Amino acid sequence: MRRPVREDMEKVELYLSLGSDMGDRRQNIENALSLLNIELGTPYKALSSIIETEPWGFESEDKFLNAAVMYELELPKGFNPEAEALMVLEICKSVEKRLGRTGAPQYDKKGERIYSSRPIDVDILLFGDYRIDCEELTIPHKLMYAREFVMRPLKEIATALPEPRRDIED
Repeated sequence: MRRPVREDMEKVELYLSLGSDMGDRRQNIENALSLLNIELGTPYKALSSIIETEPWGFESEDKFLNAAVMYELELPKGFNPEAEALMVLEICKSVEKRLGRTGAPQYDKKGERIYSSRPIDVDILLFGDYRIDCEELTIPHKLMYAREFVMRPLKEIATALPEPRRDIED
């Protein structure tokens, strides 16, 4: 039975991308989902199929398993979207760390991200209809449209997708 949304609360659809190319990849994704359910305080509402894909942005013999998941968050009306999204980002980073991801992102001399294998990767793709641009986070995710391993699962569960961002550099 669905509980009604309180009048002082607002529903926000949160879409995440999950990926793993180390260890028991499927179990890593399942463990991430379990931890996210606990940390976000609600079970997910939709989960895409889990697909196998080639690494993106680096070379490896290990293939990735990727999926997209949607959570329906209930937040107080008038909430600060940037602050709430940053809290979700901290939850995602905590889940990654608990499942064995180590180290901070690394960048080359040109300032471009260096990608590598990881037991789990959890990225925020969409946070309702909000656009967030701060040092730590850009929503919608600025590279999601360039990544088939993100878009294919996301299209399975998303009811509507915003237009690609044109106001930021890749």
